[in-house]
Amino acid sequence: MNVQKFTARTAREALRKVRDALGADAVILSNRVVDGAVEVLALGGDDVASIAAPAAGTEMAQPRLDLAHLDYPLESYANLGAQQQPAPQTPPLEALMAARLDADMDARQNALQNARLDAPLDRRPEPVAAAAAPVGGQGASAPQPALAASFPISEMSALMAVAIAQARDSAAAEMSGMRDEMRAMRGLMEDRLSSASAGAAPGRDAPRTAVLRELLAAGFSASLARFLSDKLPEGKTGEAGWQWIKTVMARNLACMPDEDALLGGGGVFALVGPTGVGKTTTTAKLAARCVMRHGADKVALITTDAYRIGGHEQLRIYGKILGVMVHSVKDEADLRIALREMRNKHIVLIDTVGVSQRDQMVGEQVAMLSQSGADVRRLLCLNATSTNETLAEVVRAYQGSGLAGAIMTKLDEAASVGNVLDVVIRHKLMLYYISNGQRVPEDLQLPDPAALIEHAFSLERDDANEYADAELSLLMARGAGRVARAAEVSLG
Repeated sequence: MNVQKFTARTAREALRKVRDALGADAVILSNRVVDGAVEVLALGGDDVASIAAPAAGTEMAQPRLDLAHLDYPLESYANLGAQQQPAPQTPPLEALMAARLDADMDARQNALQNARLDAPLDRRPEPVAAAAAPVGGQGASAPQPALAASFPISEMSALMAVAIAQARDSAAAEMSGMRDEMRAMRGLMEDRLSSASAGAAPGRDAPRTAVLRELLAAGFSASLARFLSDKLPEGKTGEAGWQWIKTVMARNLACMPDEDALLGGGGVFALVGPTGVGKTTTTAKLAARCVMRHGADKVALITTDAYRIGGHEQLRIYGKILGVMVHSVKDEADLRIALREMRNKHIVLIDTVGVSQRDQMVGEQVAMLSQSGADVRRLLCLNATSTNETLAEVVRAYQGSGLAGAIMTKLDEAASVGNVLDVVIRHKLMLYYISNGQRVPEDLQLPDPAALIEHAFSLERDDANEYADAELSLLMARGAGRVARAAEVSLG
């Protein structure tokens, strides 16, 4: 056996030398890259034929199966038994060997370029020689098992489709059962809560149901209505029960007893609130009361409404009528300067710009008033025509470090005042004034708790807002598990 070595710059050139020297039947034994060149070891075809035949019983002596059909597309597997497909054309040996040598050489060159120059010798990659087939009975393995028959693709697809459909039907049935169970549990819980609520059995506890219905119709929240109806003493029916309800609500409605708390003590007061609640008109009413009591030289007005076109002009007109100077400020620095100049005034009223309770400017406004260098007490203007939810959101937004109190505005326009009274009671706000008109200063009055509660139940209501017994039971059952701030109401 005569093994020859060929060296060339590229793999194709080396193969060409092998073919020219040994013929087309030559066998490539190994290849490697040496000093940037390709080194190939090859054996001539005559030398290969002279090699002894493999021993009987070895792997090389076993007949080879024709596996050419394994390269067929999957669609042809089902028809292998009925129709024999021709084997695909095999690429020439020279092209296969050239492609393999090129890929091998590129991989080796990349590995050598990326290797560290100071790496230990034992860690440097060694050239990989092409694996030679075992000869002479050495390295023989056990005979290969016969190729199993292919399963028809059409039958396999049908079985998979049936399995998927069965799994989908089973999952749908389980989901339907879970939905039915959840509906049943929800209905059971609503029935139990409805039975436990105050208005669930109108025939058994009619007084509580009547109280609950009237409180909801007057605009009070469900939490406060539920709390008061649950706490209604036994035996308090009819007028006695209503008198107890009104007394408890009036006791929990904190109101300024007289004007000395504001006008007598003096100080700096800022009227805050959303747009359109009547802050400017209310400021003018308060200024008129202060002028009548202390004189125009003891009162000062400040406006921060620099956003609306002509927003400060309305207050300037009122100030001109009252003989009070009106100062306009734009930011915290201007406010500090203005308050420093007015430190000898008995009372300073600040008319702030209206900001939506959902605007981030609310926080900026609260910070400006808190950091003005003076003790600014904020009075929140609550629009009586707003809903309970809106008023509660306004209070939470303007709460900040604490509100001095609230002023109820637009009482003359409200069809129901239970909503604003409910918010004042639940949030424990001090009610300073109520505004019930546009006249300055006549339409600004001190609040009377008993009169306000009586007014809340005396307003005419639309029958469309009345709850039926069944609706009332369901309404109270749905909110029975909620924690209500009405639990802080004092029963006296």
